[in-house]
Amino acid sequence: MSRALDIIALILTIIGAVNWGLIGLFNFDLVAVLFGNMSLISRIVYVLVGISGLYLITFFWKIGMDADRD
Repeated sequence: MSRALDIIALILTIIGAVNWGLIGLFNFDLVAVLFGNMSLISRIVYVLVGISGLYLITFFWKIGMDADRD
């Protein structure tokens, strides 16, 4: 289960990063275009991306623990 959660969080964070890149480069919010500007679905996507980013902070500890094993 943890591996599946890691993959889902990584995919959602990549989606968020691509969306922010599009906003920064072209002022184009893909999530808003697909689901509506601040619609319920787009807000859920934004929240899931944010939670995924926070979850991925735990990767620092996982990386550190792996480095300690070497």
